[in-house]
Amino acid sequence: MAAAILAAILPACGSDSTPTSPPSPSPSPSGSCSATPVSGTPNLTTQMVVSGLDQPLDLQAAPGDRTRLFVVEQPGRIRVVKDGSLLGAPFLDIVSRVSSGGERGLLGLAFHPSYAQNGRFFVNYTDRNGDTRISEFRVSSDPDVADPQSERQLLFVDQPFANHNGGGLAFGNDGKLYIGLGDGGSGGDPQGNGQNLGTPLGKLLRIDVDAARPYAVPPDNPFVAQISAFGPIWAYGLRNPWRFGFDHATGDLYIGDVGQDEVEEIDVTPASARGGQNYGWNIMEGNQCYSPRSGCNRNGLTLPVLTYTHAEGCSVTGGVVYQGCRMPGYHGTYFYADYCSAFIRSFRFQNGAATESRDWTSSLGRGVSAISSFGTDAEGEIHILDHQAGRVFKVVPAS
Repeated sequence: MAAAILAAILPACGSDSTPTSPPSPSPSPSGSCSATPVSGTPNLTTQMVVSGLDQPLDLQAAPGDRTRLFVVEQPGRIRVVKDGSLLGAPFLDIVSRVSSGGERGLLGLAFHPSYAQNGRFFVNYTDRNGDTRISEFRVSSDPDVADPQSERQLLFVDQPFANHNGGGLAFGNDGKLYIGLGDGGSGGDPQGNGQNLGTPLGKLLRIDVDAARPYAVPPDNPFVAQISAFGPIWAYGLRNPWRFGFDHATGDLYIGDVGQDEVEEIDVTPASARGGQNYGWNIMEGNQCYSPRSGCNRNGLTLPVLTYTHAEGCSVTGGVVYQGCRMPGYHGTYFYADYCSAFIRSFRFQNGAATESRDWTSSLGRGVSAISSFGTDAEGEIHILDHQAGRVFKVVPAS
């Protein structure tokens, strides 16, 4: 692969150069579908929803909103797709506050579960100095335009290098906001952040955005009682959890963690596990020892349910669990991809293992050059984002 293409790969493939729960934030496929559901497990294809986007990285639907999709553009904008058309004016434009390029930019978006009542949403971006900011914004009097002056910073994280910024945000079924952060960058985790509970880097964080300002640390977070630990940590040992999400039917957590030189991995943790997992980086890369290269101590580590080597791709794009309206036969199926090779695959998580693995590249990957993310609309239907071509596709039954 040409050096120019490698430099553009967002999720860091290969070697590196440098108390009461609110309503569930899940897509709401209940009620009538906009199209007739198809029984069984039909063949799948894609249809293009919109083009002309500038490096799309994330797609979200506000809870209960069936008419709009919100697409995050890496340079610092959130665009609105309304009734199938891309609106000219952005929902949010913070380009002047964002450093963009490589693995930096406006990286993630999450709507508050009660967005329809409070107009609050949250973003993850790298500021002009390349440091991570998790901020809250609010919608303006125009529902298609947010107020850029409403920014309230929740969390600031100093980033020692330009890569491995993570970027994902998601509300769990518990109504808490989860935040994915990479190990701080360079290669091989030189600062040892992945295994250091004193830093937010290389972690999945969990915070309560309603109980206090800027946020509250939930009292049932696993490391709150450890004086030297950063209280918001939910899980650790991650290299670059570019995209993670929940199966909102079960509460199970799925993480696509980008590998170093050899192995990509997907971690799945049942909701019953309740946090505190050590996913192994940089003791391990995927299912292999990394430091040391052999004989590493795997005691206490939560190993991935699925791995693949760089013979097949180079940067995993974590996906979504289908719980949509149109294709009930695929409920519980997790779809994911690789940014470099643009394959699209799926599996079901059953009895602690990845089962029913399937490759969809020939039917869902046609015309897609670089898959940066998956998203779902308000009916739970899957969308695929093409980072390089600036397009969004929807997964639909082929018949």
